[in-house]
Amino acid sequence: MSQPLPFVIDPAGADRHAEYRALRARGPATPVDVLGLRAWAVSDPALLKTLLTSPDVSKNGRVHYPDFQETIRTWPLALWIEVQSMLTAYGADHRRLRRMIAPAFSARRIAELKPTVQALVAELMDELAAVPGGQVVDLRERLAYPLPIAVIGHLMGVPREQRDDFRQIVDNVFDSTLTPLQAQANNLRLFEHIEQLIATKRAEPGDDMTSLLIAARDEESGGAGLSGVELRDTMILMISAGYETTVNVIDQAVFTMLSSPGQLGLVRAGKASWADVVEETLRAEPAIKYLPLRFAVTDLKLPDGQVITAGEPILAAYGAANRHPDWHGADADTFDVTRQVKDHLAFGYGVHFCLGAPLARLEVAEALRQLFDRFPDLSLAAPADTLRPIPTLISNGHQKLPVRLHPAG
Repeated sequence: MSQPLPFVIDPAGADRHAEYRALRARGPATPVDVLGLRAWAVSDPALLKTLLTSPDVSKNGRVHYPDFQETIRTWPLALWIEVQSMLTAYGADHRRLRRMIAPAFSARRIAELKPTVQALVAELMDELAAVPGGQVVDLRERLAYPLPIAVIGHLMGVPREQRDDFRQIVDNVFDSTLTPLQAQANNLRLFEHIEQLIATKRAEPGDDMTSLLIAARDEESGGAGLSGVELRDTMILMISAGYETTVNVIDQAVFTMLSSPGQLGLVRAGKASWADVVEETLRAEPAIKYLPLRFAVTDLKLPDGQVITAGEPILAAYGAANRHPDWHGADADTFDVTRQVKDHLAFGYGVHFCLGAPLARLEVAEALRQLFDRFPDLSLAAPADTLRPIPTLISNGHQKLPVRLHPAG
């Protein structure tokens, strides 16, 4: 890497917006330090789209990252590049894996899930309605967490008694403050839980995606199916991505509505919809701030003359790109539900665009609609600037979201 000293990405994510501004000020792409690993952070949306769709950029570190073996031994976020799934696949392998998973997120499948999502949200609303007036409730704990884990549990066939364990382990996958040893121990727990789920579903198949993936693994021949490791790691991807990201979008959407009463007023006046709120939340406060990692397949000459050398890691800075003034104007940092163009990269771009995007949108919009209909006096129970971010450079949410559902008394 060339001239500038790398910008150090804060592993605890203490001030993401200041970090985004600093990255953009250093140009479209800049060298960064990610927990000791040198990479190029790309914050310019046009350049990022170009790289995300280029065959000269890969997600397969096993093939395209010379330091892969050393990195997976020592880097706390090694799981993000070590797994063998659609997340890290390249070229024909990626197309093969995506083809097998895509049916789970078809328009028909999402439409079939809608009544289930509505019923799960209604059940959570009933539980919240039992809270005495004026009592403080953590909505991250009581709504943002349980809804996505219930939906992905339903989709994947995760037994109810196993969902809390999965939640804790998945949270740790996104925690960038763990030591390498802590991260490795958590990864082993994750592998054990996934293998246990696979064994359960192989013995007693159900009408769920896990059973379908196992059938594809067991029945396919000629190399077209999933390998054993691909099956396990695909399960990790679907459970982790389907849960953690949606938690944070619900969290940020509720927080923004309660900390920006004018924006909530626009929705209540019919000047914006809950779908508008979802999209503007995804733009201004995406669930994933930075996504590790991609790798240059060949030397990449950037528009400003810099060169990303073949084999160097690339960090997609989605949060910084979504708020780039070249894309959304001088008010790109302003949350505006009436914004006409709410385009964003919250679900990625190109061949790796998130298959679960329609399901996430459905969950968040339904949660918002029922929550604000059921509790019109909902309010934050602490000053907005005192809510602390979760300690990670990847996810974007709050440790707690304290609210009062009703006025005291």
